[in-house]
Amino acid sequence: MPSETLWEIAKAEVEKRRSNGNEGDGVEIGEKSVFFIGSKNGGKTTIILRCLDRDEPPKPTLALEYTYGRRAKGHNTPKHIAHFWELGGGTSLLDLITVPITSDTLRTFSIVLVLDLSKPNDLWPTMENLLQATKSHIDKVIMKLGKTNSKAASEMRQKMWSNTQRDHPQDRELIDPFPIPLVIIGSKYDIFQDFDSEKRKIICKTLRFVAHYYGASLMFTSKSEALLLKIRGVINQLVFGIEKSKSICVDLNKPLFITAGLDSLSHIGSPPVPDNDIGKLHAHSPMDLWKKVYEKFFPAKSINMLKDIQDPARDPQYAESEVDEMRIQKDQELEQYKRSSSKSWKQIEFDS
Repeated sequence: MPSETLWEIAKAEVEKRRSNGNEGDGVEIGEKSVFFIGSKNGGKTTIILRCLDRDEPPKPTLALEYTYGRRAKGHNTPKHIAHFWELGGGTSLLDLITVPITSDTLRTFSIVLVLDLSKPNDLWPTMENLLQATKSHIDKVIMKLGKTNSKAASEMRQKMWSNTQRDHPQDRELIDPFPIPLVIIGSKYDIFQDFDSEKRKIICKTLRFVAHYYGASLMFTSKSEALLLKIRGVINQLVFGIEKSKSICVDLNKPLFITAGLDSLSHIGSPPVPDNDIGKLHAHSPMDLWKKVYEKFFPAKSINMLKDIQDPARDPQYAESEVDEMRIQKDQELEQYKRSSSKSWKQIEFDS
């Protein structure tokens, strides 16, 4: 009999807990899910382990991984289960975003986007590809949900605007809140803090705009225990309903910490370029304008990011001599086919 897949085990575990209640004690179980996406080797696993109080070294995430934690506020109070999903490979496995987020689970989900501050040239394409793919999928799920539960879909759309700053109504015309709660975390602040001050200013202002545009919280972290504890508090708020922090830090010389709804376009300011240059950028939206300005200072690398992930088939820890030998043979056959096909097409062109 074939062994169960990770998804089957996770689904069975959730169904078991729903059917059994709270192990017979009659106390309701609350469930929330957090989906970690972001830069490859950006520190997503480290943050999850810290949230779960697990003292173990993080391992590379090759595809999509799942774990969970539970918490009870006290005796005979509702127990909470937090489901943690993590997408590995940076932007190379976008199709897997559709696996955990469905019409049945959507209303329990939050997204945490972890961006590696030490690699500013990769920051925008990583952020853009992941958020666009995630938002596109969620929008489709909400449309599907609306066909069977129009009230729930309508409530979700209304909730999108709940974190917008009421003191700055003009911002509403220029922003597009993410359909579910979103937290943007800038990791490796310990490296970032040594950047030139002008570079830090550009990155900080850009991320503040992106976070405000999507109605997201924004914060920086590193291996510092104090910063990790602040991040843990934010994640606990997402999954266990703990009250939001009202603290804010926008000092460019300190780790940013801005809860959703506490920033504004007037506080963020305009993109960091001379006013006479802005008109030359031909942007069709505020987001596009900030993108053009950011990439003027930090142009995206030409390397195909979709190929960034290490091929698991070539990972030594999964070595299988017979399979590997067959793989090598097939690779050689494929290359030979490519060469022969190329010669054939050149011959056709020459003959014609």
